[in-house]
Order: sequence, then C-alpha cells, then structure tokens
Amino acid sequence: MRRAARFLFALLMGLAVLGTLGNLVLARTTRAWFEHDLTLRSQLAVASANKSLAESWSDSIKLTEVLDDMTRDERIMGAAACSPSQRRLASTKGFPAEFSCQSVLGQMAAEGSSRSYWSTTVDLPAGPVHVSVTATSDALGTVVLVHDLSFLGRRETTTRNILLIGFLVISLGISAVTLLGARFAWKGWTLALRRALSGESQGEFQPLLRDVRSLVDRLAREREGEARGGAWSAARLKATLSQHLQGERVVILANREPYVHEKDGAGGVKVLHPASGLVTALEPVMRACSGVWVAHGSGSADRQVVDAKDRVKVPPGEESYSVRRVWLSPEEEQGYYYGFSNEGLWPLCHLAHNRPVFRAEDWSHYKAVNQKFADAVCEEVDSDDPIVLVQDYHFALAPSMIRQRLPRATILSFFHIPWPNSERFGICPWREELIAGMLGSSILGFHTQQHCNNFIDSVDAFMESRIDRERNAVVQGGRATLVRAYPISIEWPVRWLADAPSIAECRSSVRKELGLAPDALLGVGIDRLDYTKGIEERLRAVDELLTRHPEFRGKFTFVQLAAPSRTKIVMYQELNERVEKVAAEVNAKWASGDYRPVVLLRAHHEPPTVFRYCRAAELCYVSSLHDGMNLVAKEFVAAHEDELGVLILSQFTGAARDLTEALIVNPYDLHQASDALATALRMPEAEQRERMQSMRRLVSEFNVYRWAGRMLVDAAELRRRERMTGRFSHS
Repeated sequence: MRRAARFLFALLMGLAVLGTLGNLVLARTTRAWFEHDLTLRSQLAVASANKSLAESWSDSIKLTEVLDDMTRDERIMGAAACSPSQRRLASTKGFPAEFSCQSVLGQMAAEGSSRSYWSTTVDLPAGPVHVSVTATSDALGTVVLVHDLSFLGRRETTTRNILLIGFLVISLGISAVTLLGARFAWKGWTLALRRALSGESQGEFQPLLRDVRSLVDRLAREREGEARGGAWSAARLKATLSQHLQGERVVILANREPYVHEKDGAGGVKVLHPASGLVTALEPVMRACSGVWVAHGSGSADRQVVDAKDRVKVPPGEESYSVRRVWLSPEEEQGYYYGFSNEGLWPLCHLAHNRPVFRAEDWSHYKAVNQKFADAVCEEVDSDDPIVLVQDYHFALAPSMIRQRLPRATILSFFHIPWPNSERFGICPWREELIAGMLGSSILGFHTQQHCNNFIDSVDAFMESRIDRERNAVVQGGRATLVRAYPISIEWPVRWLADAPSIAECRSSVRKELGLAPDALLGVGIDRLDYTKGIEERLRAVDELLTRHPEFRGKFTFVQLAAPSRTKIVMYQELNERVEKVAAEVNAKWASGDYRPVVLLRAHHEPPTVFRYCRAAELCYVSSLHDGMNLVAKEFVAAHEDELGVLILSQFTGAARDLTEALIVNPYDLHQASDALATALRMPEAEQRERMQSMRRLVSEFNVYRWAGRMLVDAAELRRRERMTGRFSHS
C-alpha cells in the first residue's frame, strides 16, 4: 500500500510539472500569435481607410470621424493620428492618455525602427494592451491603434483549462489503474466511510454531516417560510419583525417628518404630507412596524400639538407610531440644513453641474445638530441594543455618535442619494470625518451596487481600514460595517389609490380644471423644484416635440407639478426663475387661443392630487439629471391599474435599472427625448399594456415592505452572528 501511494504521488507530481511547463509554452506561443494577428489587422485597417485619411488629414473634425469608424471593433480601445513632427492631430474619445504621439514615436526612434509599421505590448494596471503604429501611404504621418488584450487572457484561461482537464483525465486514468492494486485496503476504507455516513460510526465525519444536515434544514425552512409568507405587505413585514427581531420597535432618524402641522388662516391646524421620496418610502414601514420617528419639527403649528416630551401620535386617526420632534434655531437650520447638507453634500453627490460650497461655520452647525439628533434617538430607545434606522445625508455623523452611547445597537443607515466616486468625494474638506461617522453603522445601504462600490473605494482611498470585498464590508477596530444595495420602492397597494376616483373620472376632471378638450393628450411631471430633476430640460423637450412633430401642436399639453423646495438657497431661487422663463418661452412660441403646451403648477400637492394627475396622464416624463432612485416613476406605474400609459425615464435614475420597460432616454439629448415623447403618444395600447404589466409586476413584488424586510432580516442575522461570536451576550 505504501509503495503504491509513493508511486501515485510521484506520478501526480510529474504530471503537474509537465502541465505547468506545457502551460507556459502554450501561453507564450498563443500571445505571440495574437500579437502578430493584431499587427496585421492594424495595417489592414489603416490601408482600408487610407483614402479617407488622406482627404481629411488637415481637418481634425473629419479626421476624428474617420478614426471613430476605424475603432468600431470593441477590442480597439482608441486611435490617434500623428504628424511627422510627433504632434497629435486627432484622436478618438477612448484613446488612452498614456500613449501620446511623442512617447510612441519617440520609442520607435529609440529602437531605431524605420519600418512603415511598428508594434509593442504594454502591461497597464487595468490590463495588457497592444500598441501598433502604421504609416499612411501618402506619408502624411502615422496612425496609432491601441488594442485591448483582455480577451487574450480569457482565451489563455480557456486553453489552459482544456489542457488541465486533459492532464486530469490522464491522471485519473493512471491513478485508477494504480489503485486497483490496493483494492482490498480501499474496500475496507469505503466500508468505514459508509458506516460513518449512515450514522453507525461516531468518527471524524460526524461534524461535517451535522453541518450539511443543518444547512439542508435551514434551506428547507427558508423555502417553507417564503411560500407561507406570500407577497410582501404590511402584515408580512410585521410578522417578519416579530419572527426575526422579537417584535422590537424601530427608531427612525430622518430630517423630514412624515406629517407637518401648519396653522391655517382661520386659526386652526391642518396636517400636510411633505413632498419627499424618503417620506413616501418610510411612512408605510413605520405604520407597519410601529416605533418612533425622530425628525426636525418644521411646521408652524408643530409645537402646539406635541406633548411634554415633544412627541405626537400619527397618522391622525390611526396613531400607529410616534413622531419625536427636535427643534432647531434659525442659525442651526441655516448652517446644518441649507448650508452644509444642501449647498455642500447635495451638489457633491449629484452630477448636475453645480459647484458644492463648503463653509467652516456650516460644518460646525452640522456636527452640533447631528449630535442633538443622536441624543434624541438615544432618549427614545427602550433597550441597550435597539434597532435604529438612520436616513440620508443629513445625518452622516449620527451613526458613530449613537454607537458611542449605545455600542450594542444595530444601526442601519440608508443613503437616499447617490454616492460619488472617490475622486469627486475627495474635494470635501471633512471627507474622513463623514466616512468615519457612517462607519458607525452596522449596515450601510445604498440604492445601487455602483453607489456601494463608490463608497468602498472612498473608504479605501481616505481611511485606514480593512476592506473585505468578498462580503462587501469595511472592518475597523475589529467591527465590520456591511455595505449593501437595497433598491427602495413604494408601498403596494398604494393606500392613496384605495378611495381615488376612477381613471376615467380623473381624466375628465383634470382636463376640465386645465381647460383642455376631453380628447386632449396629457403628459405629467412631478418633482420638487430642484436642479437635479432636469425640469428645464424636460420643458425644452416638449418644445422640441412640437417643433419636430407638428401633429401634436394644439393637442398635447404637459403639466408640471413643482413643489417649491429650499427657497432660502440662491441657486434654488435662480432655478425657479429659469423654469418659469422656459415655460413662458415655450407657451409664447406655441400657444394658440386657449391652448398652452406647458402648465406649470408651482405649489405643494397632497398625495391624492398627485395620484389624480398620474391617473389622468397618458405619459409621465422623469428627466432627472442624477437621482438615487426616483419614486415618482414607480408611483405613476402603480396609479395605472388599467395598464395603459407610458413612462419615459432618464437613464441617470436608479429606477432605470428596475423599470427597463420604460422608454429610457438621455435627458440632455433633446432630440432623443422629444422622439420618446412622440413614441409614447403614438404607442399602441397593446404595447402599452405589455410594458405596463411588466413594470407593475416588478413594483408590486419589490415594494417598500420587501425593501424594509430585507434590511431588517439582514440586521437580525447580523445580531445573531455577533451574539454567536460573543460580541455581546443575550439580553
């Protein structure tokens, strides 16, 4: 038996060495073949385009177009045209900056190359590339082509795998023959293994078997629970909270309160619902879970309705949870909210071409207010290991502040706006403090995986920490913060639609209010007046529609519901003026008699009004220039149970990743946007239904209860693991 084992070991080692040597030879040979082929392809590409190159050599714009045609192949990263004096005349957009005409032609000269073509392979951090230089036939200069060699690595991997499989098959065949000589010993070992697997033995396999059986049981329980739970709803969310977190109440920290109490003109108090995607998403969760919502008390009558501890039960008439209001002085509100949050962080995180403003006094107020809200949260909890949901960019510092007072808390933070790449985020003077504050979270959520990746890259760039990319976690001081993508959504079914008028009634009443004909075509936009929403571009797209598609003049009207927002900030005041100006220009150009193509309704609109306009419209255009998710798109889908209507959606929204059956456009491209409007207005009902059915199915299944349930289940699993590892004991 020992002799057979030694022979088998020597045989396998020899085959491994032989396979390694063969793999090296094969890799080098394969790379040489491909590099030769790429050189020939480069010469052929330049030769085929020689006439066009010669005709456009002195015109950089035309020359760029010719180079773009040459780089249609996805494996060509870019092309550049160089003069004999080593000056770059033109290049494609994707041409790598590392390969300037001077550097490439200089290397040719250094190597003494006088040929009409020359090539080399360069290993960049992003992967290997092949650079080839080919002279034009008219000796006007040279063309540099850069090829992406990443495909070569994949082909080498495939070839290597085939080779290894071949060696493996040979090895197994030889091993089988060798092991036949020790069949009696093998038979005895097999019998012992069978006894262990059957449970007759208490040997070394038992721990493994226990793990496997435990995993099978767990998967079976999860499948059974999923089948029993059905669709995600308020009831299922309550059941999930009771099952995984023993029914503990949830504390939410958010700047915006779900209900605002305002004084009316008659000396009474009216209740308003803020125009906020955050409130739209979270308010149904709180009604399902109960608990406390800690928020800034901003209403003129907010102080009148709270108790001695600044709490008020909501919703009115239902009173399923409490709002704890925190009061801010005008100076605190100006510095924390209008200053650092919305003149600094908001433009920093949105790619909408507004320069962020950072002031030291705003940062001081931001820190102080975050501490004030963190203290309020700690006063509202009823245990030393509560569940706290911290919402949005207003409270980036709060998680670590809460963690300092409640080290055993499970803190879920969710960023409702995009997270920028590390280079852009690096311009913030207090970048390290913001990241450190957020890393106080147990779980940190974003809308998309790209935002998660950007945050982890920012941590990697600016903080001393360990990045666990397999788990998408950041580890500091032995404690991990999980970074997860949780695409947010709306409640389903939407409670505002329960008593809403029929779609036919909404169409009739809205057209009557706007003075439109019963058969008028109607589009709708619903937003806060914010420069990230692309409202100017949206109205200009309506102008472009009427210019390029005259059949819609006098028939199509676009109504924009625009809630005033952050009116104390100069850039928002200027935006309001620009939007009014654009609307006036479009109406002056196309108005006729009672017809106005654009109706701008600048006021706060309660949810019933918003959904009435959604139901009345043939289309909804969401033209955000950059958006975390955008829930208006999903509200429009929910409003159309008749499965008619078309959603036009900016590619720069998180919702564009979910609602792929919408017409996806670049809002900066007015031709494309206007064509999308025309396509929507002409779309047959059968296609509208097919698209709307798919989107409604997705929104109904992936609703806000599922969003909250996923986070809370992840939080429960995290608590369970921490208790198992002894981080803290059972209560």
